[in-house]
Amino acid sequence: MGILRAEIYGNANIGAFTISTDKYSLVPHDAPEKVIHALENTLKVKAIKCTVGGSVLLGVLVAGNSKGLLLPHYTSDEELELLRSALGDVEIAFLPSKKTAIGNMVLVNDRAALVHPALEEKIVQVIRDTLDVEVEKGTIANSPLVGAVAVATNRGLAAHPMASEEELVFLRELFKVPVDVSTVNCGSPYLRIGIVANSHGAVVGSETTGPEMARLEVALGFVEVVT
Repeated sequence: MGILRAEIYGNANIGAFTISTDKYSLVPHDAPEKVIHALENTLKVKAIKCTVGGSVLLGVLVAGNSKGLLLPHYTSDEELELLRSALGDVEIAFLPSKKTAIGNMVLVNDRAALVHPALEEKIVQVIRDTLDVEVEKGTIANSPLVGAVAVATNRGLAAHPMASEEELVFLRELFKVPVDVSTVNCGSPYLRIGIVANSHGAVVGSETTGPEMARLEVALGFVEVVT
């Protein structure tokens, strides 16, 4: 397990372009091979090259865990077929919503999901069925963009630095992992935009400081702190 700095297209917001679970990673179709190699070595899962709706902003547009993947409605037939072929038994579904920045609206690991509070119940049910997890609506640090201001794995969760103690307790109980606050890329509270992580490791944006990396290592369960 480890944590590595990287960038993509000269951009430190690596989480905007990539996602990872304990079963697969998704990366832009034209991602540099050295970036793909770094991701696969650190996260210990195969990286699948793809686009969604012709876009490389995979971390913004999709959300998933080891059991399922949620896609915006405008994903093309060719893109869907590629993902179905590559992901095998992973459940794939279109989210029936006009809101298409799914990665910003859904915070998920293999146990639970927290979603944008304005999502309709029929949409929440699709999320529940596809990802096969308990789903709750809520905010983090008063932000409905829960998938952007936190990052969750099966080992730990890092949240917006202004998250309240009540929110942190709620997140700990829902996701059933240790929870702490942090930032990424030299002070950004939009954690998921600057990091891609799973239970095996994490890749953070190139502007992330040493103290931030140390904090994230603890929050995501890569370092045990004895007190």
